Amino acid sequence: MLRVVLSGAVVASALALTTGPADAGQKAPRTVPVRLLSLNDFHGHLEPPTGSAGRMVDEHGATVEAGGAAYLAAHLDRLDDANTLKVAQGDLIGATPLISAAYHDEPSVEFLGKVGVTVAAVGNHEFDEGYSELKRIMYGGCHPVDGCSPAGEWKGADYDYIGANVLFKQPGANAEKTALDQLKDAPSRQTTLVRQLLRDYGIPALPPVSIRWKNGVPIGFIGLVTKTTPSIVTSEGIKDLRFIDEVKAANVASKLLKLVGVKAQVVLVHEGDQVTPNQSPDACSAVPGEGNRIATQVDPEIDMVLSGHSHQAYLCQLPDPAGRNRLYSQGGSFGRVITQVDFQVNTRSRDIVRESVVADNHVVTRTVTPDPQIVNFVQTWKDRVTPVANRPVGNISADITRAPAPSGESQLGNLIADAQLEAAKTGGNAEIALMNPGGVRADFTYAPDGVVTYGEVFTVQPFNNLTQVVTLTGAQLDALLEQQFQVNRILAPSASLTYTINRALPLGSRVSNIAINGQPVTETQQIRVAANNFLVGGGDGFSVFTQGTDLWSGPLDIDALVAYIGARSPVGPPAVDRITVAG
Repeated sequence: MLRVVLSGAVVASALALTTGPADAGQKAPRTVPVRLLSLNDFHGHLEPPTGSAGRMVDEHGATVEAGGAAYLAAHLDRLDDANTLKVAQGDLIGATPLISAAYHDEPSVEFLGKVGVTVAAVGNHEFDEGYSELKRIMYGGCHPVDGCSPAGEWKGADYDYIGANVLFKQPGANAEKTALDQLKDAPSRQTTLVRQLLRDYGIPALPPVSIRWKNGVPIGFIGLVTKTTPSIVTSEGIKDLRFIDEVKAANVASKLLKLVGVKAQVVLVHEGDQVTPNQSPDACSAVPGEGNRIATQVDPEIDMVLSGHSHQAYLCQLPDPAGRNRLYSQGGSFGRVITQVDFQVNTRSRDIVRESVVADNHVVTRTVTPDPQIVNFVQTWKDRVTPVANRPVGNISADITRAPAPSGESQLGNLIADAQLEAAKTGGNAEIALMNPGGVRADFTYAPDGVVTYGEVFTVQPFNNLTQVVTLTGAQLDALLEQQFQVNRILAPSASLTYTINRALPLGSRVSNIAINGQPVTETQQIRVAANNFLVGGGDGFSVFTQGTDLWSGPLDIDALVAYIGARSPVGPPAVDRITVAG
């Protein structure tokens, strides 16, 4: 924020310099064209995604194969022109395939720089490894534990990461004084506004905005990430941060941009809505939710809202608080869709002409010739990671899937819970384990030979969470299991834990007959409960976990699963009868 305010004089000078004609006697054009090409939720899919993740419904209603970095680069090149800025709406990294994750997503960030992305909002997954690691990705340096990748010292992202609603919890007592001292020569109205902003808003942990020039006019980008980020990433990595309401932050950032003369304003927000299924990517199929709230409530000065997070594709026109329509869009996920937005900017007012905005979601088909340089780039990283990915860890006797049973548990979720319990018995004295369904990202498939590789295990569990153990009382365990119905997520239990649920009963009284190894649990009983550190930190809304005591940390969750499969091969699908459904 301070960078933007302090650069006000520079921006103002640049504005003044470009208000006159380019050449004597030549009249400046009334408007100039700008094109945005945007991406969201790439999640490190350098290789073409497979299964349903690699298919997309196109504008004609056909389901086509889509995605892959080399095809994405080819489509971007086809759509690029002299008026283009390339931007993104978060989750470009995190929850990524092994080809990227093995090197802390440096390959994906490098790829995005190669194809010309200039500005990106942070997503919640940008915080998967914590704020410090995000700063390293942004600014460079080798990983503090794993060191440099095979490519050498990391130079940092070639694009700006921005997040206006990511603030420090405790910015320091001198932050306001320092800011105002730096503004001592600024007009009094600027000093007053900055003082108010610092007091009412706070100190950003990330740059809130990025200003890019195109065809002689400035375009201001405001970055936002879902305010629910603290509940969906590991708490330790963001312990010094707070995530405020997206609308409030956007409106402050909009005022800052306007203060320095930037009136063409675009929100890049990592929050979005679900859709009516099987619609054209160009349809306004979004079902109003949090994304809609943001898109309709942010300041009327903001001209369009490009979104992400929900992995959907849609193009909508929604009214701003002043009643004027503005674009609200999203482009799917995994590099399967590029959102193209064309518009005119008035050279006198420096504002976007709303009536000129035209948007189109392009499906990244694989029917084009892939970009040869990116083909080579991806192959280089694939060669580097292949020995690790192809290492066999064990065998399965049949498919083990994430498909939920009527109880809500799943075969694969139960298997992971069993593996974490086994890993946490020695040292952590665990008695039961619980696994969140959102942390299970793929299925184990038997074909062709039942061999499970390290790469396949990583695809199932890509987050590198720790297996941890805390002590809960029987009453707290009951409250935790009741919380499943408040957050609408059923945790997969280890075989040592059984209980009954009745969804017909009121919230808070749906769980009964809790037993450990067949023995009923009492309210005062002390129980050692294993889970990944995301859950133990209160992730997915399971706040009861944070009441746990005597924390113990064990191996990474992926290592626990690798060891379990290796010791018990061939592993079959566990039964999904640990939760009894009574109603």
